[in-house]
Amino acid sequence: MPRDPRAYLEDIVEACQAISAATRGLDLEAYLANRLVRSAVEREFIIIGEALVALSRRSPAEFAAIGHARRIIDFRNQLTHEYPTIDDTIVWAIADRDVPVLQRECQVLLDCGTGGSV
Repeated sequence: MPRDPRAYLEDIVEACQAISAATRGLDLEAYLANRLVRSAVEREFIIIGEALVALSRRSPAEFAAIGHARRIIDFRNQLTHEYPTIDDTIVWAIADRDVPVLQRECQVLLDCGTGGSV
C-alpha cells in the first residue's frame, strides 16, 4: 500500500528538526571541524530529497506548494552522486538559512490537513 503523502511531509519536518538539532550551538568553523555532524546533516538532506521525489509523484499539488522543491532534489542528487564536489560552506548556509523555511512550509501543509491535496 502506498504511503500517505502526509507521511513524506512528516519525514521532511523530522529531517529538518534533526538538522537543526545537529547544528544547534555550532558556527561554521565548528561545523567544518566535525565530520560526524557534517555526515549527519548530509544524510538528513538526502532523506528530504527522497521524500520530495516521492511527494512529487504522490501529491503534485503539495510538492508545488514547497518553495525550491526541485532545487532541493537536485541538491540531494549532488550530495549522493557528486559528493567529492560538495562545498561544506554551502551545506552549512543551506542548513542555517533554508532548513527553517522548509520546515515551516511543510508544517503548514500538515496543519492544513489536506490529506494529499492542497
